Amino acid sequence: MCRVTIDDEVREYPEGTPFLSIAREYSHLYKDDIVLVVFNNKLQELNRTLSADGRLMFITTADSMGRKAYRRSLLMLLEKSVYNLFGTRVMLRVMHSLGQGQYCELMGEERVSEELLSGLQEEMLRLADLDIPIKKSTIHTDQAIEKFRSYGMKDKEKLFRYRRSSHVNLYDIDGFKDYFYGYMVPSTGYLKYFKLQPYEAGFVILFPKEDTRKPAVFETSNKYYHTLMESAAWAGQMKISTIGELNEAITQGRMQEIILLQEAEMEERLGRLAGQIAEQKDKKIIMIAGPSSSGKTTFSHRLSVQLRAHGLTPHPIGLDNYYVDRDKTPLDENGNYDFECLEAIELDLFNSDMQKLLRGEEIILPYFNFKIGKRETRGERLRLGRDDVLVIEGIHGLNENLSYTLPAEAKFKIYISALTQINIDEHNAIPTTDGRLIRRIVRDARTRGTSAERTIEMWHSVRRGEEKNIFPYQDQADAMFNSALIYELAVLKMYAEPLLFNISRESPQHMQAKRLLKFLDYFLPVPADDINKNSILREFIGGSCFHV
Repeated sequence: MCRVTIDDEVREYPEGTPFLSIAREYSHLYKDDIVLVVFNNKLQELNRTLSADGRLMFITTADSMGRKAYRRSLLMLLEKSVYNLFGTRVMLRVMHSLGQGQYCELMGEERVSEELLSGLQEEMLRLADLDIPIKKSTIHTDQAIEKFRSYGMKDKEKLFRYRRSSHVNLYDIDGFKDYFYGYMVPSTGYLKYFKLQPYEAGFVILFPKEDTRKPAVFETSNKYYHTLMESAAWAGQMKISTIGELNEAITQGRMQEIILLQEAEMEERLGRLAGQIAEQKDKKIIMIAGPSSSGKTTFSHRLSVQLRAHGLTPHPIGLDNYYVDRDKTPLDENGNYDFECLEAIELDLFNSDMQKLLRGEEIILPYFNFKIGKRETRGERLRLGRDDVLVIEGIHGLNENLSYTLPAEAKFKIYISALTQINIDEHNAIPTTDGRLIRRIVRDARTRGTSAERTIEMWHSVRRGEEKNIFPYQDQADAMFNSALIYELAVLKMYAEPLLFNISRESPQHMQAKRLLKFLDYFLPVPADDINKNSILREFIGGSCFHV
């Protein structure tokens, strides 16, 4: 018998009892479906069984890890349904996250019609009603490569050519096998809550969000979609659309050329953006906003260089210098200072200073002293000339409530984010948030002495602030800029892995660290020697020519 502690209650179960059986005993206590468990601080699928004493915690579809497992499993159900209807004539390609959905395309099908999607959704629901077990098996890597080749999955075939592990875990729905990055729900019966909706050249599969038994409403930005697709198209031109293709380029000695081409492409985009601003003579305030670790600081420096090349004189202003004094900072629901809310900024002072500058008056710039938590001044004065522009960087830059008194015609808003343009393979996209989290882990360790454990612990709070203060306003931007580099994770790998390995097995953050280490293991390493000094990547790994 195994002694299992669940919510401080000790129960006994025979060794070999599936976690699924235990979850069913407790399911009536949870509003949402239990899809995974954490046993002795290790994430486990429900089909695994007890083999020792330990502490058990249930993970539902309302939890981040459970939500990811549900979405991942739905994508396999979608893939199986495409295979049932079209065989190998049509291939599913899972691409970008859009809102609460995943954008997909059907390769080999000229047009994705409402009728086609209706039939596909019907087939998915039919398989869900059958409650088919989602089985997991382990085979030799060479066998997996052969199987992927037989399915026509060239990206997976290439991915596993560079895997060090001699074995691969495959998932199986009714004889259809595939590889997925991460854990799955135990059977198709869990996968009833989704919607397929046509969009652009493909379609979006919509997942549940707060209500875990109802697909979310489709909300996205066409600007965001086209920014993603332009970046993916450029990666395709470089023949690096997946990790396998990146690894192939590394082994072929092409990385120096690719790094130079990527930086040249980014500089060309910066130049076009600066030219767009320079052509609009009434634009005097450039507002830059984006989620954490998007490279906003380096971006603002490089954009300023390009603005100078177009005859303008940029003046950077950090919104952080307009913070209210620490004792006036609002508190969050946990009683901690909420530095990310709009009310943490002295809005009246900011608007008053900006209005004076637009009128040609001189102001004394504020400076926020983070050590004492007060706003002070260093006597720095500013007056705008005819060709001068303000470059303002901060998380609320796109929110009209920040600059509510300033004329709309004077503002040019830019949304920047690191939108990963390559995939793991045909059916496994790289979450943009993972790329940014790895950037932040490396930067925080270098510049703030913050451990990877602490950065991961804070990430949920950071993401919550982004959901509230940044993402709702991204469509108000006049321009969007993707700061991701196709090779950056192969470079960051060398910096991030030691930091992640330093997180102990007893830590609550160990599961996240283990997941990120497994993800980084897909990449062959790329040394930083050839990375330009003005590269956005230097903001994270160090060695930038800018003060970042």
